[in-house]
This record gives sequence, structure tokens and C-alpha cells, in this order.
Amino acid sequence: IYKVWDLKNYNHLYSIHDNNIHEIKISPGIMLLIYHKSASGGHVPLKILSIDNGDVLQSFKHQIHRSRKIDFIEQFNEKLLIKQEYENLQIVDVRTGDRTDVGSSHFMTPSAFIFLYENQLFLTFRHRNVAVWNFRGEKVTTFEDHTLWHPDCNTNNIYITSQQDLIISYCKQSDGSELGSINVSSILNGGSLARISARQGNARERMALEDVTALFYNEERNEIYTGNKDGRVHIWTN
Repeated sequence: IYKVWDLKNYNHLYSIHDNNIHEIKISPGIMLLIYHKSASGGHVPLKILSIDNGDVLQSFKHQIHRSRKIDFIEQFNEKLLIKQEYENLQIVDVRTGDRTDVGSSHFMTPSAFIFLYENQLFLTFRHRNVAVWNFRGEKVTTFEDHTLWHPDCNTNNIYITSQQDLIISYCKQSDGSELGSINVSSILNGGSLARISARQGNARERMALEDVTALFYNEERNEIYTGNKDGRVHIWTN
């Protein structure tokens, strides 16, 4: 049983009773129910519900290859991103049924996504690399200086500004330093805008930039907060 609650007053809104649900994805105003593959393995049943009341807005079956595992099914408003192992990425418009295929050699399965609702784009993270894509399956941005420190994409170390125009992350330095740096880049063009690294001989800054596990940017105060595995919290400000 899945239960949905109103966070304004904590009233119970509705429940979903279904033993066949494999996963649930949330986008603004809607909920995607992903069911277990059919017995034949030839399709995945999907439902889109209104988050407000649980009404079924659309129900359909997406055809898949029986012998391939599903790498991911992601939802972004009316778009579904579906990828199977060794297969092309499929971008499906659930309103019209239109489908865009992106070659598997061009789009490889990422370890994480961040959807940019304001810009109708999405970020992918794979092997320390960040890329920006549109929903035509085109890579629109590569970054000149934004190689992530963690190869498995720890999104606790990544901050996207409210305007969705900047990405701030804990990154590897291009000179091969044993310390990471805090890099600020433009999402729209990939340009490097700023980088915070430990100054020569500054032990406090060196400790602050060792094994950073969390990063947050206070947009009102223009301050960056970082924390590392030793429990240290550091505030970076102009």
C-alpha cells in the first residue's frame, strides 16, 4: 500500500493498493507508476496519476526487448526517458506518442540525473563527467572545468542554483592535486566562472577541502558551506 499525504496539513489524501508496482517516479503535479514487466517480458505497464487526487490520467504499455534489462525509466513532465542495456535511449512524449531515439554510443547510461524544469533540460552524471541534454536527445553543453571528485556522483556535493543557470560542485583539480576544489560553472554554456582551492600554506583550507561529503550554496548570503567526513563544516564567503 502506498499512501499520499498533504504536507500543508498532514491530511491523508489517498492510498494506492497494487502489488505489481515496481517503482514510482514524481514530477510536478503527476506521478508515474512503473509496473513489473509483463509475464512475456515484451512490455512494461505504466500509469500516470494526478498527485492531487490519484486519478489515472493515462495508462499504457511500453514495448521493450525481452532479453535486455531495463537500465532506467525516468519521467520529466510529459516526457519519458527509457533505456535498456545495449539499446538506444528512447524519449517518449506520452501525450502524442512521438518517440525520439538516441544512439547507445552517443548516450551511455548515467549514474544519476538532475532535471532542470525551468530550462527544459536535464543533467547527466557519468564517470565524473557532467553533460547537459535537451529532450531532442542532443547534448547542448560540455564543461571546460568541472570534473567531479566522486566517480559515482555523490549529489550531496552538487548544487544547482534556483535559476538553474549555475552548477557548484566538489571537483578534481586539473593539475592532479590530492585536494579537491569547489568549481562554479555555467550550465548553459559550460564556462568556468570560479574555483575555490586551498591557498599555499593554509592548513585550515586544506583540511576543509579534504574528502568533502556535502556542499550547499546560500544564494541570499552568497556563501558556500562544505562539510567533510571528519565532521568539519567550512563557510566560504567573499
